[in-house]
This record gives sequence, C-alpha cells and structure tokens, in this order.
Amino acid sequence: MQNAMKVTTPTDREIVITREFNAPRELVWDTMSKPELLKRWVLGPPGWEMTVCEEDARVGGKFRWAWSGPEGVSMSMHGVYREVSPPERCVRTEVFDMGCVPGGGEQLATLVLAELGERTALTITLLYDSKEARDGAVASGMEQGMAAGYERLDEILEGAAV
Repeated sequence: MQNAMKVTTPTDREIVITREFNAPRELVWDTMSKPELLKRWVLGPPGWEMTVCEEDARVGGKFRWAWSGPEGVSMSMHGVYREVSPPERCVRTEVFDMGCVPGGGEQLATLVLAELGERTALTITLLYDSKEARDGAVASGMEQGMAAGYERLDEILEGAAV
C-alpha cells in the first residue's frame, strides 16, 4: 500500500508533515535515529549522496548531516536535541547551511511517532522564525525531497520486516 505524505501550513510559521509507515514504531524510530540506517534513505535529490551523518540523539546532543551533489554542490544541516523520548518523540533545532532554504535561519523540528497497531503514523512539525522563512522552506523543494526519502524508507522497512 502506498503511503502518501501530506504537507500543510496550519499557521504562518509552521509546516506540518504527516505520513504513515507499514512498520512498528520501534523500527521506524531506529531508521530515523541510527546513522547506518539514515545514510540508506536520507539521500537528497537524485545524484546526491549523504557524506556526513553524525548523531548524538540525547538532550543537549548534536547532529550534523551533509550531502554532496552534482557539479560540486553541497549542503548540510545541523542542530541540537532538546527532547528525546524513544520511540515516540524528539524535538531539535535545525539549521541548514549553504543557503539551501531561502530565508533560512534556525527552525524547531518536533517528530512524533504514533502506534497504529503494526503501522506507525509520523507527524513532523517545523516551526520557523517568520512567515518568510517558512515560505522559503516550502519553495525549496523540501516536499519532493522528503517524499522521495520516505519512499526509500518504505523499502528499508519492508526488507526489515521480512
């Protein structure tokens, strides 16, 4: 079954992403928190590669992800974990480097994974400093990149369930 990702903008400063996965919550959490699994599905657009995946998923811990793309283009993201409650919820700051999100700055990301029997519902709320920053993120193509990543994640989860 294809799980469609839904993106909404409920306020001037928020983006909310929802999606379901055909896997138990603990498995989805692992694929979203372990570097060796993140590197398999958080690749960016076609032709891009994740080159750095540093994770210290604890309160006060930091993360840093970096990608390289065609013709020497690169981007990265880093931040600090404010709350980590496996396998249900985490809150972290996120800053994109290289200006890939027009209007950028720091955003606050809240991930919630809810159990639906053997399925999992994901909700990510991104809170921006301004409407302009939120609109820049929407215009950046993030929706297409996230959807492609989640389709790759579906394949990993399907293989793990076997």
